[in-house]
Amino acid sequence: MSGRLILVVAGDPSGDLHASNLIKALKRRDPAVRVAAVGGPLCRAVADEFLEDLASRGVTGFWEPVLNIPFLLELRSRLQSFIQMRRPDALICVDYYGFNRRILPMAQAARVPAFYFVSPQVWASRPGRVKILKKLVKKMLVIFPFEEKLYREANVPVEFVGHPLLDLIPEPAQRARDLDSPVIGLLPGSRSSEIERHLPVFYEAFRLLRESRPNMKGLLFAAASQPDSAYGALPTGVGIVREQDYRLRATLDLALCSSGTATLENALLGVPMVVVYKLSWPTYAIARALVKVKHIAMANLLAGRGVVPELIQSEATAERTAREAARFLGDAALHVRVHEELLAIRRSLGEPGCADRAAKVILSESA
Repeated sequence: MSGRLILVVAGDPSGDLHASNLIKALKRRDPAVRVAAVGGPLCRAVADEFLEDLASRGVTGFWEPVLNIPFLLELRSRLQSFIQMRRPDALICVDYYGFNRRILPMAQAARVPAFYFVSPQVWASRPGRVKILKKLVKKMLVIFPFEEKLYREANVPVEFVGHPLLDLIPEPAQRARDLDSPVIGLLPGSRSSEIERHLPVFYEAFRLLRESRPNMKGLLFAAASQPDSAYGALPTGVGIVREQDYRLRATLDLALCSSGTATLENALLGVPMVVVYKLSWPTYAIARALVKVKHIAMANLLAGRGVVPELIQSEATAERTAREAARFLGDAALHVRVHEELLAIRRSLGEPGCADRAAKVILSESA
């Protein structure tokens, strides 16, 4: 069946990335498919109809959405009208559970089959969400092997499609490393609130490290949704990078990064890292009460232990970050060991082709 209309809803920068690649895969399989999307700049570039740039607004966490209630209610109303009037052939929700949870019942009421690509982290907090998804979703398309087991045990239709980053990040080549003149990556996050909280810590940590390593260089990986001005005055030795192919990321000897997709990207490249995460205190208090896992970095969650250090809230100081980074730069054996442990995580995530496998399921089960 051709000429189908599919609605895709993604709400953050990583969701925008994965949704855009899924849209391209859908169109490769059926060029007649039309896609309407809520997402970010990447979805805007590939969708037939772009409904709203939600990903660039940084509406995440527990407290920040409260500040954006009028906008979110208006967008929800627009999507309800879209579903009722246009009757898409399928809804694809991409992560971003807090908002997508409100869109799924609209699709169900209109008898529009709903697929969930990139599961919310039900294994980290609020496991009751599995019961809600079971009622509202035709199939979960999950990207971690343990998620497939979790949903199967709950009798939720599910398929493990592999991890989308394996399509984007090539296996790193072996190379010699000079830890006396290292290249350090700074990845403060993509949202304005993350940048504001993490960047001062990263800049000062870089300055501290460079005092004893004058040849050290830094690469600040800027988010597509942020202008250069968002990053302020750069420390000596740091340059801004904008890339989508991970070529420069693969050259890093070490990364200072915000918890999020960046930790898994670094793991797939075998780049040791220090993970830092600072939230607003109201958001942190709620998260601490709800989250039930030991680690926040996906690399550590997948490994089942603390392969790389995590510094959260009051621990996330420039001095502590620099000290943890110096351990990697001063111990070549530790650096090699962590590099190999991170690459083992890559091998656990299956083969490339995630977006294509997900598109195949969606097109076959929404016909």
